[in-house]
Amino acid sequence: MMRSLRGLLPFVALLAASPSLHAQDSTFKGITLNGTYDPLRDKVSIAVLPIAGAFGDSIRAIIQRDLDFSDRFVVDSLDASDPAALRNPGAAGGLNYPLFARLQAAAVVEITRTPTGLHVVLHDVGRSQVVNVEDMRLPATGLSRDWRLAVHNTSDEIERWVTGTRGVAATRIAYIRGQTIRIIDSDGADEITVPTEPDVFSPAWSPDGATLAYNTFGASPRVLLMDLATGRSRAVVPQARNVTYSTPVFTPDGKTIVYTRAGENGSDLFSISAAGGDTPHRLTSGQGTDNTSPTISPDGRRIVFTSGRLGRPELYIMDADGTNVNVLTDFESSERNYRSDPDWSPDGRTIAYQERVNGDRFQIRTVRVTGSSPKYLTSEGQNEQPSWAPDARHLVFTSDRSGQRQLWILDVESNRVRQLTHSPGSRLAAWSPHLALP
Repeated sequence: MMRSLRGLLPFVALLAASPSLHAQDSTFKGITLNGTYDPLRDKVSIAVLPIAGAFGDSIRAIIQRDLDFSDRFVVDSLDASDPAALRNPGAAGGLNYPLFARLQAAAVVEITRTPTGLHVVLHDVGRSQVVNVEDMRLPATGLSRDWRLAVHNTSDEIERWVTGTRGVAATRIAYIRGQTIRIIDSDGADEITVPTEPDVFSPAWSPDGATLAYNTFGASPRVLLMDLATGRSRAVVPQARNVTYSTPVFTPDGKTIVYTRAGENGSDLFSISAAGGDTPHRLTSGQGTDNTSPTISPDGRRIVFTSGRLGRPELYIMDADGTNVNVLTDFESSERNYRSDPDWSPDGRTIAYQERVNGDRFQIRTVRVTGSSPKYLTSEGQNEQPSWAPDARHLVFTSDRSGQRQLWILDVESNRVRQLTHSPGSRLAAWSPHLALP
């Protein structure tokens, strides 16, 4: 639902009484509305003014798309045929606020190119004043990956100013296509292939976004960590006879890797220091069954994983040291159940996972960590392998709804879905944390 917020949008953090806009405190923590506004359902109407100078059109297009993909905004299209009509030099903020009010825009973003980047101003239309100002740096090389990441960070900051929640435009998604790891921006641009060992599987991001964990199959099964800045990989779990590895993940502090080790007697979860040189620590005892696909709570205290100890794959939850194991998906019990591939939401509340429905198709479902009733999120086609965005609102997953296995992104509040990749065979996605420029 989109509500007109014209005249109802007094931002909490107003412009400080100072002769300089640059002295403003920009630690804005949300908005207060004199009306009914649900930040999970309702969208704020926002306009981004045309940007003059080098790459101005590209910057504006990226920011507009980012704000749209956030699912928190309605992005107004402006007729720029008469730019002078948008401005009123006599107004405090220099804009024609009555015009934007008639357009039902609640906020206006004004961006000016500077020698080092962007001068970004946020206007509150309802109060006819500027509420946030900040200078943001851009790399010198226009349209490069780092340059686009800096523009995405600008979008995320604008979203934080308006809603109190940082956006996820400045994130990337790692995934498998064929036998290689690919990384793509969250808006679907700038896909690259990562130089890894052959026969790779299960990429996972470190908490700082600087490293990828992954495992290899084939002749040399190992768990490896790749430094994304250098492209170099090192083995953290060495090769062993008659053993395979899978689903490595970092603990929230980045110091430990939890992974699956499979042998003749099933598979179990182990942990090992990310620094290497440590002895693996066993967390589960499968005794002939499979325990796999760990996902760790944001506080690092608990682990949810897939286990077949009941004779069918279900989700279990345990303490991080492997104690106090309990089944999590103990609802709708059936021998036909198949629940797997869990991912713990960054806000700590929800587990997303895949569940087999009607005997052959998988769908994405969520369940509260407290064990509340589960919720189906998908129904069209086959949908698998969910991974949460840092905002705990968006999920990336694999789906064949287009006729081929591709990655799609779902907003769990509005149920809006958009396609991320356009090459067949995309799978096993992992959403990065918020990223910053090197």
